[in-house]
Amino acid sequence: MRDPYSVLGIDKKATAADIKSAFRKLAKKYHPDQNKDNPKAQEKFAEINSAYEILGDAEKRAQFDRGEIDADGKQRFYSGGFEGFHGYNETADPRGGFRFDQARGGGGGGGGFDDILNDILGGFGGGRRRSAWSGSAGAGDFSQTGAAGGKARQAKRGADASIVTRVPLEDLVQNGKTRVKLPNKKTVEVKIPPGTREGDKIRLKGLGFASEPGGPAGDALVEIRFEEHPIYTVDGDDLRVDLPIALYEAVLGAKVKVPTLDGAVNLTIPEYASGGKVMRLREKGLPKKSGGRGDIYITLRIKMPERQDDELNTLMKAWKEVAPYKARGPEYD
Repeated sequence: MRDPYSVLGIDKKATAADIKSAFRKLAKKYHPDQNKDNPKAQEKFAEINSAYEILGDAEKRAQFDRGEIDADGKQRFYSGGFEGFHGYNETADPRGGFRFDQARGGGGGGGGFDDILNDILGGFGGGRRRSAWSGSAGAGDFSQTGAAGGKARQAKRGADASIVTRVPLEDLVQNGKTRVKLPNKKTVEVKIPPGTREGDKIRLKGLGFASEPGGPAGDALVEIRFEEHPIYTVDGDDLRVDLPIALYEAVLGAKVKVPTLDGAVNLTIPEYASGGKVMRLREKGLPKKSGGRGDIYITLRIKMPERQDDELNTLMKAWKEVAPYKARGPEYD
């Protein structure tokens, strides 16, 4: 399912009253009783239902905001194992995977889901017995219970598993793979396609949660996040780094060893290099979708001595008298 805030058309600063109001408005607009010949409206209603199940409960909303559950209300876990989920009783879900005890559902919205629907449906047919609709993007379907109370159901696929894995930048370049722990505790090696960037997801077919008997397993959705690098920051396909150089290296020029993701290189610093000068190492960045690699952009930062030096002070005073120069343009006058 899409982000529940987007589904309800609200932002993350919305109050419980705002959430309830947005749900009431959308549920009334897209309810199946009002859109019997519009299957897309029925799908929209199921999506609205699922979004309110997350945001209408203060505890679930907090868990979603912290990244502990996904937009379907299912536990997110990291490739190192389950992380940070608590507060709900897990029970077997006939649609596959797990569902969570709804006893506290709607507590954050000032009224339970069923209470709100009863209010809405009062305008559709008074005491007429309504159809009950439920939706789950993770299960991939919604089902209807008629007035007779019977439900026709067939075995459904298992729920998808949301997995977050953190990848060192070096792995993108050196082997293009990462290892991921699945819900069944097994670890698999996953190939990372060239051009993958932070937040991209890789789908592993049939490696999610098991289904009920007779149905296929869900998929594993592996979200790629980059481990923080000690010196580099990512800028699209490129990498950026600040390179400290000594004052004498800036004046006299030098060859400085610069570590890259696939080995160190010697960078030639020209004479009289100013602080802030940007230099480029071609094809040393991240792999591109189109082939090849991005570049590394290196910004020179002149580092002064940590201790005062009398000889340097004397030299600078003499230089100021004999050969002064303007370091700033007219815009600073």
